[in-house]
Amino acid sequence: MSATTGQDVGGVRVLWQAAGAEWAKLWSVRSTWWCLAGAFALMVLAAVTLGGASATEALRPAGPSSAAPVPASEAAVSATSFAQFALVALAMLTITAEYASGSIRVTLQAVPVRGVMLAAKALVLAPVMAATGVLSGAAATAAVYALLSLDVFGGLVVLPMGEVVRDLAGVGVYFALIAVLTLGAGAALRSAAGTLTVVFMLLMGLPLLLMMTGSGPAVAMSLRMPLFAGLAFMGSADNMTGGPIPYSAGEGLAWLLAWTAASLATGHAVLRRRDA
Repeated sequence: MSATTGQDVGGVRVLWQAAGAEWAKLWSVRSTWWCLAGAFALMVLAAVTLGGASATEALRPAGPSSAAPVPASEAAVSATSFAQFALVALAMLTITAEYASGSIRVTLQAVPVRGVMLAAKALVLAPVMAATGVLSGAAATAAVYALLSLDVFGGLVVLPMGEVVRDLAGVGVYFALIAVLTLGAGAALRSAAGTLTVVFMLLMGLPLLLMMTGSGPAVAMSLRMPLFAGLAFMGSADNMTGGPIPYSAGEGLAWLLAWTAASLATGHAVLRRRDA
């Protein structure tokens, strides 16, 4: 075995061991369970509310006989705009809590290569958030289908399995990328309050402010920020723009990946230059 191959194997082993430690830390604190429970509750409540509103709006003009049915998973996709903040809080705490308690020094003594430490946290967060997105999206879709199947809504709901699978997979990918984006911001800012403020402004505050200006360039910029890029990727028609995002799902994913990579690169750069 060459020296380079040996170093590569050793690097993978260190990353795997660091990821194992991060996995244990993630599940050893109650905040993880509270944040995940909050994400599930917000997904279901927001999806039911949005689905009921969509069905009611569809029934108004001509009644149930000619109203278009509502896809149950569409409301779950739109609900990500609200549920994402429970997962943002969890992703933020995976690194800012260590700075607050001083345990980041122990982490960096165990994993002195800071890029490996950050990568290990990302490798643990991403699949957990993806699974949370799929499972909470499925629960929200089931709740919307049950609600809109009631007579009061005229059974105005459909459950096309191909669309449901695509929507749930999109929610999982979106939640995973937003979590990694938050991790990068947390690594750069090191403060829970600062990270939450910056991520909220990036996801919700700044895009809405830009959209409210009515300026063409400002609106175009807002539509390419993480939230709207994610909604475009997931194919959401029920969003704050009043219609589908005016570009393809592939472009939406590209913008979302670019924002996530920029955040993670910034966090890594700060980690390398500043003491713990």
